[in-house]
Amino acid sequence: MKRIINMITSLLILFSIQISAKLNPQTPSETSNNILDLIVKNIDGKEVKLSQYKGKVLLIVNVASKCGYTPQYEGLEKLYEKYKDNGFEILAFPCNDFGGQEPGTTEEIKEFCSTKYNVTFPLFDKIKVIGKEKSPLYERLINSKNVEQGDIKWNFEKFLIDKNGEIVARFRSKVKPESEELVSAIEKELNKK
Repeated sequence: MKRIINMITSLLILFSIQISAKLNPQTPSETSNNILDLIVKNIDGKEVKLSQYKGKVLLIVNVASKCGYTPQYEGLEKLYEKYKDNGFEILAFPCNDFGGQEPGTTEEIKEFCSTKYNVTFPLFDKIKVIGKEKSPLYERLINSKNVEQGDIKWNFEKFLIDKNGEIVARFRSKVKPESEELVSAIEKELNKK
């Protein structure tokens, strides 16, 4: 009798695991370290397939216009100008999640970036990078097994993506665009075949 009870218990455990897996399947955003299958919207509201960036090294940054780190736009633009002809792109995602530091409309953000910092790298639609409404892109970035995992802490966090769309490095807000740490990581990826 004890043997039958143990068998039934084992079957029930196995059955509950299978049901749980079917009810809670892992989505690609939870398991993938690659971003090229995602679609985002640019600052003009047009869909952009990230697959169009295959073969380029990307720096993805959550940005804000009224933050203590906002002057990093200047360093980001210098980085972009220096490396864009070598296959480097910066993708900037405005975000109002931290202290309401990006309250503007997309038009106001575009104007601010172009007039104050002469930004020429691509700007994208304002998104959420924390909470339940977090964008699928940031869900994937913060859960990648290739880098430090965990929520975005503030504006101007940076993620480095290799030519194949793999997340390869993460830099917190205080790491400046012109820092040796970031520049050497970008150059290393650009020099890979």
